Amino acid sequence: MRTLRVVPLVLVVAFLASAPAALAQQKQATAVGSGGAAATVDFLGTRAATQTLKAGGNAVDAAVAAAAVLGVTEPYSCGIGGGGFMVIRTPEGKVTTIDSREESPAAMQPDSFLQNGAPLPFNDARYSGLSAGVPGTVAGWDRALREYGTQSLSKTLQQGIDTARKGFTVDQTFVDQTNPNVDFFDDLPATAEIYLDPDGTARNVGTTLRNPDLARTYERIAKLGTKGFYRGAVADAMVEAAQNPPIAGDANHTWRPGLMTMRDLHRYAAIEREPTKVNYRGLDVWGMGPPSSGGSTVGEALNILEGYDLGQLDRVRALHLFLESSRFSFADRNRYLADPAFFAVPLAGLLSDEYAAERRALITGQAATSPVAPGEPPGSSTTHLVVSDDEGTVVSYTFTIESTGGNGIVVPEWGFLLNNELTDFNFDSLTHPNRADGDKRPRSSMSPTIVTDAGEPFLAVGSPGGSMIITTTLQVLLERLDLGRTLPEAIATPRASQRNTPATAAEPAFISSPEGQALASEYGHTFAPSAEIGAVTGIEFLGGGRVLAAAEPVRRGGGHAETTRTP
Repeated sequence: MRTLRVVPLVLVVAFLASAPAALAQQKQATAVGSGGAAATVDFLGTRAATQTLKAGGNAVDAAVAAAAVLGVTEPYSCGIGGGGFMVIRTPEGKVTTIDSREESPAAMQPDSFLQNGAPLPFNDARYSGLSAGVPGTVAGWDRALREYGTQSLSKTLQQGIDTARKGFTVDQTFVDQTNPNVDFFDDLPATAEIYLDPDGTARNVGTTLRNPDLARTYERIAKLGTKGFYRGAVADAMVEAAQNPPIAGDANHTWRPGLMTMRDLHRYAAIEREPTKVNYRGLDVWGMGPPSSGGSTVGEALNILEGYDLGQLDRVRALHLFLESSRFSFADRNRYLADPAFFAVPLAGLLSDEYAAERRALITGQAATSPVAPGEPPGSSTTHLVVSDDEGTVVSYTFTIESTGGNGIVVPEWGFLLNNELTDFNFDSLTHPNRADGDKRPRSSMSPTIVTDAGEPFLAVGSPGGSMIITTTLQVLLERLDLGRTLPEAIATPRASQRNTPATAAEPAFISSPEGQALASEYGHTFAPSAEIGAVTGIEFLGGGRVLAAAEPVRRGGGHAETTRTP
């Protein structure tokens, strides 16, 4: 089963004094106060952001600093071997996005993932050099800082360097993420050296995991800028690792060679793009446009839902409409979303009120049978981060290496895992808009979101979770904006994810709830258990200088939230 893990990081950042070292692992899921705040899945990631603001940086600086630390402490979910999407609101109210999505090598063809005319099994495609796209994270950090930050890339990497050298404490969540990869990690000496004990098992809970090779990579980038990553020694090693996976002589899997070249690395650029925008009940909801499908699919579903007075409906009926709007929006997402450089994505049509009305008219009092067909709109998975500073800059940033552990290949001597992002192509098709092609960015579900009210920040949310990122973000917005939940309650509420599939993925607590039971018995929904869906972090601006930061209380081991000042 595909598992895209992008770790959520939400930050509203300002000054915050350091906590004693003894408190370094004591997480709190919710914090309310004044000034700035931060919420991430990791204490050290949160602390990196707040320390950056304390040193005079702005929200973009803090976002990069936190992301660099998460590249050390959450390496299976994110890092410089991957890519992502960042939504930024400036103090002047401008909203823009930076696309640092991974890109396929120029040599990739629609049949690159086929063998004897049939698509490779997912794990065969994933655990290979073939799945590695050209990483965009470093270029994205650099562009964000140059355009909207106040600090240098060198300065924002320092806390990541320190964390890589000093190490972090392995917890049960980290062990649980390692175990499914052990049989593949032990094929690769460079990967096993960092993430496995000498006996070939996962690192033990409570031990300290250091990564001096990654510290050296960060130091090289700090000294040379993006050239320190996309050219020279690191680039040479990355290309070699992708083209000739560095496996042990007794490896028990086939690791296919990849197509990445130095020319591919030299040509990569992060792109600034227009955000998606829909107006929902008087609020502006900003998201990420193609090649991400997050902003368009969340936006289309919200447009469909706006035709109902959800606050006046009983909760079961409202959740039925949430699942059905997701079902029909996902049909369109699966048909039309791809890299806009290769396919004329009908974005305006997908987000139009007229088209929403057409799709809304297909929703009945019973669950539709999936797969439902896509419509005809007019016109042609991970770490999530949201940051705000006292000047009004807000950042919502999701970045990833795709599946938990990426493609499994640590670049020897440089300490970072490569992504398997190219498995996000529809590699079983030679004609789909999202088919594999050269120099192309695969479709993503990452959905970094900022909500503004009359131009002022109101919410910033996001989540990991592969294609379930979209429905997770949508459900949190629905719970908070329509169904009377506070932001912490919206985050903690049991989740369900309908993605135009016969059965709706749902957490056991959702299935067993009175609402879940009624959805099955009264509305005809069928559920497939999913142990955990998403891992949200969010920020709400309460007015009067007060702010609320919230993270998961339980999912993914729980997150950590702080405010700069108590009420």
